[in-house]
Amino acid sequence: MKSYRHLISTAILLLGSVTAVMAQQPSKASNVSYVDPTIGSVGLILEPTRPVMHLPNSMVRVFPGRKDQLDDKISYFPLTIASHRQESLFGLLPLSGEINDDNWRQSRVSDREEATPYKYDVYLDDTDNVQFSPAARSGYFSVRFAGNIPHQLRFSILNKGGELAVVGKRVIVGEENFSGMKAYFYAELNTDITGVTYQGEKKHMFVATGNKAGQVDVRYGISFISTEQAKANLQKEIPEWGIAAVTNKAFQAWDKVLGQINVKGGTPAQKRVFYTSLYRAYERMVNINEYGKYYSAYDHQVHTSDKPFYVDNWLWDTYIALEPLQTLLNPTMEADKIRSYVTMYEQSGWMPSFSIVWGDNPCMTGNHAAAWMADAWFKGIRDFDVKKAYEGLKKNSLQATLLPWRNGPATSLDSFYNEHGYMPALKPGEKETVKEVHGFERRQAVAVTLENSYDDWCIAQLAKAAGQPGDTALFLKRAANYKNVYRADHGFMWPKDADGNWIEPFDPKFSGGQGGRDYFTENNAYTYNWDVKHDLHGLFQLMGGRAKAEEKLDNLFREGLGRSKYQLWYTFPDATGLVGQFVMGNEPSFHIPYLYNYMGAPWKTQKRIRMLLDTWYTDNLFGIPGDEDGGGMTAFVVFSMMGFCPVTPGVPVYNIGSPVFEEVTIKLSNDKVFTVSAPGSSAKNKYIQQASLNGQPLNTPWFTHEALLKGGVLKLVMGEAPNKQWGSGEQAAPPSSLQYKPE
Repeated sequence: MKSYRHLISTAILLLGSVTAVMAQQPSKASNVSYVDPTIGSVGLILEPTRPVMHLPNSMVRVFPGRKDQLDDKISYFPLTIASHRQESLFGLLPLSGEINDDNWRQSRVSDREEATPYKYDVYLDDTDNVQFSPAARSGYFSVRFAGNIPHQLRFSILNKGGELAVVGKRVIVGEENFSGMKAYFYAELNTDITGVTYQGEKKHMFVATGNKAGQVDVRYGISFISTEQAKANLQKEIPEWGIAAVTNKAFQAWDKVLGQINVKGGTPAQKRVFYTSLYRAYERMVNINEYGKYYSAYDHQVHTSDKPFYVDNWLWDTYIALEPLQTLLNPTMEADKIRSYVTMYEQSGWMPSFSIVWGDNPCMTGNHAAAWMADAWFKGIRDFDVKKAYEGLKKNSLQATLLPWRNGPATSLDSFYNEHGYMPALKPGEKETVKEVHGFERRQAVAVTLENSYDDWCIAQLAKAAGQPGDTALFLKRAANYKNVYRADHGFMWPKDADGNWIEPFDPKFSGGQGGRDYFTENNAYTYNWDVKHDLHGLFQLMGGRAKAEEKLDNLFREGLGRSKYQLWYTFPDATGLVGQFVMGNEPSFHIPYLYNYMGAPWKTQKRIRMLLDTWYTDNLFGIPGDEDGGGMTAFVVFSMMGFCPVTPGVPVYNIGSPVFEEVTIKLSNDKVFTVSAPGSSAKNKYIQQASLNGQPLNTPWFTHEALLKGGVLKLVMGEAPNKQWGSGEQAAPPSSLQYKPE
């Protein structure tokens, strides 16, 4: 009887243990269960995505360091990354067996691997199991070693310089130099260190943990301020041992943000694409405030602040869809991000282009902070210093160089632009004479003219709000500069030399050298023909009217390459996801399928959007057609799968496309709920027959941000054949922004 009672007691204890473990496991009903971070992790031509474990918009971002998801060797796990697609900081890798010159660099990975936003789990052939879960400024590794052989953890400096050290029996610290600043980590082990050796001029430190099989846990903090701050970050976020609590907290953070949008209908694959895309939209910007203070590379000082300080925004990619998506979902955070940009301007004297943690990286073209801030302002985000923001935007436009990939004051080419209204281009083979022009990136003359025309329009819209209404006429005049590079007799945006002559010879499909950089940015004239978001009515007039513009847009999706794919991609490697000359894999194309709404043919927008989503955004390793750029591309997917998308940031309206799901509900920050209801929507039933907004007929293929914020229901009746009359009237077109007059 005693033995029987003992068995029952043991069973109850075991059941209690199992229940406790199960309670720590994420619920399968959560939208998080649809996220697959490996989607897109093999690049078609360019950079793959990474299966990144992190909390939304947080400092610590970790992924397995390898070429892509097909690579069967992991070189390291970074303790964090300094910027998306840029420096990894501090590598950690478990190793087993005797260390020699042949085996210390890499570890094979088996096919037993599971990645989620909140936990990574992998079996290494020569070690056994490795698990990781993130906190905001800290992280937790749990390693299970197998076999009675030597076991060690390799800590690495991954950039040019740094230092690693063991403190006492169970602590490792490090600092690493990168891009003119430093990062620090403080790590604790749950077991004694039994020995330390080095490789590679002490850039790799091997911390021995003994020869027995067993579990070794590492918890660590990261800082851009000091080792002491890294320790404080760890103690604040992960005060106790055990990965389960860290995993559960990370899951809860993701469950909250991914639960803000709920969908019904669609296929399981479409849900995986949707929620994985939404997860990607929370990788940037990153809050680097470390519990009341932060290091700013914009003045190289440590500042005390109770406000978040956000960095890592690649605005050329993100102003189009990512920032508008976060403006919709998280307006308070968006205000904090804009305030961070304004602070960077105050600290450095220039409004950043790409605000990396180590300073401004003047990538690409344009002054797109203007588009971002105007869009947020006219969608009701006012909790930032608009006068100071405007001051920085205006200074960038009139006093900074507009040249791509350059920071600093205006050059002779900028003076020419200010006088003549376009960036002059060089003739084929003509030698560059302006020293400030980047040797590889070139002038990108047409793209510079087009993108700054739009950004100057955005500045014009903000002038009144900033108390400078007298500036409006100047910036509206500059907004019309796009007309100076449209060649009407050929129907294309076309480069022009300093004497005002059109460049010849010129092939709209192929001219401009690598990436078209003499004239364009990573794309050709077929794409940049449509890069006039701020005056679509004026653009169509240049093209001969709406009907002619529609024919030209049809042709974009049908026009052949005129050469082999090899020839095209050798020169234009960013032109991925091709449909005719349309480039799905690069951000300047995102708004183009929605332009049919402005031409009286919304059914063509519906047709194209569904085809593009079905073709290029799938739930497999190849499921993203170009550089994802930290949410820049996948935010477009989130919008388009919901059934609406912005075309012109700065004009607070959304264009209606074709919703993938039968129902989408968005929980807004003001406690309202906005629903897109499209019963029966499917691959076959993709065309809108009729629409209503809150029970009132809607005969326009667009609606306002203001209407969305009030909550309610956008109901779309879907069908198999297009209704070519719905939304087709000229008065039904969305406002073309030069016609739009902000308050």
